[in-house]
Amino acid sequence: MSDIQEQIQVEVEQARAVCDISGSNSAECAAAWDAVEELQAEASHQRQNKQKNSLEKYCDDNPEAAECRVYDD
Repeated sequence: MSDIQEQIQVEVEQARAVCDISGSNSAECAAAWDAVEELQAEASHQRQNKQKNSLEKYCDDNPEAAECRVYDD
């Protein structure tokens, strides 16, 4: 996860530099900030992906185990 955070920081710095050079209303500036937003969205998506706990991993490997039975109402 820290890798994507580092990439976000790099993109933010690049976006600021592009906007300083080409102006804050330029297409290049908008595109640079779009790249930052895309990376931030990906980081958010990765945070939402829940890691499996040990029981869930066990049940993936052993679905027939008593601990893994699912009963319908």
